[in-house]
Amino acid sequence: MRVVVTGGAGFLGSHLCEKLLARGDEVVAVDNFCTGDPANVAHLAHEDGFELRRLDVSEPFTVDGPVDAVLHFASPASPVDYLRMPIETLRVGSAGTQNALDLAEARGARLVLASTSEVYGDPEIHPQPESYWGNVNPVGPRGVYDEAKRFAEALTLAYRQSRGVNTGIVRIFNTFGPRMRPNDGRAIPNFVRQALAGDPVTVSGDGSQTRSICYVDDLVEAILRMMDSDHSGPVNIGNPHEISMKDLADWIVRLTASSSPITFIERPIDDPTVRRPDTTLASTLLGWEPRIPIEDALKWTIGWFRDRPIGTQPLSAAATQEILGGSDNR
Repeated sequence: MRVVVTGGAGFLGSHLCEKLLARGDEVVAVDNFCTGDPANVAHLAHEDGFELRRLDVSEPFTVDGPVDAVLHFASPASPVDYLRMPIETLRVGSAGTQNALDLAEARGARLVLASTSEVYGDPEIHPQPESYWGNVNPVGPRGVYDEAKRFAEALTLAYRQSRGVNTGIVRIFNTFGPRMRPNDGRAIPNFVRQALAGDPVTVSGDGSQTRSICYVDDLVEAILRMMDSDHSGPVNIGNPHEISMKDLADWIVRLTASSSPITFIERPIDDPTVRRPDTTLASTLLGWEPRIPIEDALKWTIGWFRDRPIGTQPLSAAATQEILGGSDNR
């Protein structure tokens, strides 16, 4: 297959590119690098069948040659990013999704949309099944991300129903692993960075709010199964392993052998109280369930962060250009 991955230089996108190439597919990764980093795919630059193109998918774009699948993963995904880029976040969820759908329609390709558990907002049903409509504040600070993804889902379904485009939607729950940015504001990179530095580990609120965390390799396996299927979704993808933020912070401090104290800070507005996926559909439709033990995955992630100093410089312009193959838009 020849697969276009939007957001291909991001955390999830880079892992998708890697796994697609490993199974013999060709990959065209597109990214504008607003949150993605060409360093995430530098090790793929000389792989046969891999291309990286600097493109903003919020503007009309095309890809020459055949396309069998489009994985639409372009979007700021952490609060630090989407609060800094609210309009860009809304545009990539709307115009960016439409442009990706237009490409899939033109090439007869299957498109899989990366949606999010944030479409459930601060849920009143627990765990969250796909049938739950959510409890989202559209004018709160998180609304730019939540509503961008809710619109993207509606648009994806409209293309499927009115134009016959082969589409699927996955709702991704909290995922972690190598290539997360240490300062992206999400809990696990924050806790790991602080614990490794011996700084206080900052937990918002009283730490009783929960998340369900899934290792990136498990998540990628589920996404590829969704891509290879004809299911429309939405399908929850995540690990039912639910844990409080306080317990997660304590766990990371222990695994890093850190002396960092736990401190508590103000809880963000509209921060969900609970989060856990009902993964019945993923199990029955895709034959998927997470298999990697969370403690092992946390150890691997901590090791990755430990080997990469926080102050590591980004790739130079010349190195980036080499990965791009000598052209920003080849």
